[in-house]
Amino acid sequence: MPSRVVFVLALAAPLLTGGCASLGVYTSDEFVAERAAGPNADGYPVPVTLASADAVAWGPPLVMPAPVVHAEIVADNDGPYLLDTGDRLRVFIYGQPNLSRLYTVDHEGKIAVPLIGSVRARGLTTNALQSAIRSRLGQEYVKDPQVTIDIQQNRPFFILGEVKNAGQFPYVSGMTVETAVAIGGGYTERASERSFRISRNVGGVLQQIEVPGAAAVRPGDTVYVFERFF
Repeated sequence: MPSRVVFVLALAAPLLTGGCASLGVYTSDEFVAERAAGPNADGYPVPVTLASADAVAWGPPLVMPAPVVHAEIVADNDGPYLLDTGDRLRVFIYGQPNLSRLYTVDHEGKIAVPLIGSVRARGLTTNALQSAIRSRLGQEYVKDPQVTIDIQQNRPFFILGEVKNAGQFPYVSGMTVETAVAIGGGYTERASERSFRISRNVGGVLQQIEVPGAAAVRPGDTVYVFERFF
């Protein structure tokens, strides 16, 4: 056997016999720590523990949580409809024709009902508003009032950015971002057809999230169409 082959086998013998028992799977911290600790007398890395690896290398790993992007605005798509400024309501009170009429939620989020005055509507469902009006009427004016409220017209939505006719428009039931773009006259030549943002008031806090074209739009939302970069 040539002397060069004998020499190579002699070098590889420790790895193919007892030496391979010391080989294992290391994490990046363990590997860096061994490299930092240096070789022993036989030329192999000095084994170290995880604790010493933290001290020798870069310290404990830093865990960065993934950012949470306004989960409320997504969850709000499936929740009950909450009234706000601009909603037009049909209020029917049985046996009270003077109180049964159309009401528009004003900029303060209230409706003005004869006899009982301003009633807060913002943030309430129609059922909750029915209960509030029934309670206040029943205290002094009407015995066991029967109140029914329907939404005659939703508050408008807004669309801005790269559409031909940005502005305020009546809300259409079942609207998506793509529907909103169509109502706004379609895309401009510079528009991105895949990048949109919805701004929505959730519990009195303005939330924003980037969405696809199929995302649902709710009354009062502002849809922004971005410009494409190429």
